[in-house]
Amino acid sequence: MKNIPEPWKSFFAAIDEMLQDEIRLEILGGFVITILYNAPRETADVDVVTVIPNTQTRNLIETAGKGTALHKKYGVYFDRVGIATLPEDYEERLTEVFAGQFRRLHFFALDPYDIALTKIGRNIDRDREDVKFLAETGPFDLRVLKDRYFKELRPFLGIPEREDLTLKLWVEMIEETRNRK
Repeated sequence: MKNIPEPWKSFFAAIDEMLQDEIRLEILGGFVITILYNAPRETADVDVVTVIPNTQTRNLIETAGKGTALHKKYGVYFDRVGIATLPEDYEERLTEVFAGQFRRLHFFALDPYDIALTKIGRNIDRDREDVKFLAETGPFDLRVLKDRYFKELRPFLGIPEREDLTLKLWVEMIEETRNRK
């Protein structure tokens, strides 16, 4: 069971106490990379792609989003990911994290390949560093990354040729890093 560091643990516990019903949060981004995979960077938000039931999304963000009393108290917050292209079958690969630690709050994280693919469209320095970190610290098969990209993500992209180039550059970056070791 993953130990939740502060202030996250107290923040989640406060939200859990406030909830009347169970909710499921599908999470990705810097929080997952930092807390679950131990990336050496900080983040102040939990990127939430889906809240189930969906009717609780607004309540969650109004209660624990940026600028709320809980954000001011703990210095962290939930951020609803508005625009993210996710691999088609990502739900099948979600992993429950922090199981049994809260009564009503349930977290499900994207796997490392799906997290990487959600970053391909933006491709800022931090995204590239996150992808490189994931590839360096765990089992990260470039064939799996490429297969998921071409089968589950590319058909849904607006300008796939741009992301094709990004994927090619990422693969070269990862291979170069691996060859130096």
